[in-house]
Amino acid sequence: MSEASGSRAFSDEDKRVLAGVLDDIIPPSPDGRMPGAGEIGLAGFIDDALRAAPELRAMVLQSLSALDALARRRTSQAFAALPRADQAALINELASSEDAVPPVLILHAYAGYYQHPKVVAALGLEPRPPHPKGYEMAPDDFSLLDPVRRRPRLTRPC
Repeated sequence: MSEASGSRAFSDEDKRVLAGVLDDIIPPSPDGRMPGAGEIGLAGFIDDALRAAPELRAMVLQSLSALDALARRRTSQAFAALPRADQAALINELASSEDAVPPVLILHAYAGYYQHPKVVAALGLEPRPPHPKGYEMAPDDFSLLDPVRRRPRLTRPC
């Protein structure tokens, strides 16, 4: 695994394979309310997140390549073209090999998923950053500081 493989951008095929893996990590809800991690396009988020860690990026790229190669050997089809059940079986098979998808991918999948506007909206939240609009806060009660103000001074004047 060379550093060059860890620094190259995800190809379109890598992104298609990654989408299937992400949908295996966070599948869509049966009622369709919550999208799957792959179907909302988290591959770009993962690609950007792994730029800071070329070794991890190379591991993920190796796993994606191995998964697609395994699919082509078993079915003579690309991984992304297979039904979800077949994809899940291949991911499980790859999990016991040296090319298993690294667990760090799960961390990045969840981080990107719960920031995605479609997911935030599906959770019933307003899909926006909390600031500058912010959240409502009760007015400050400065009378709570009165006991401190009544204490004698503890430091000498300068």
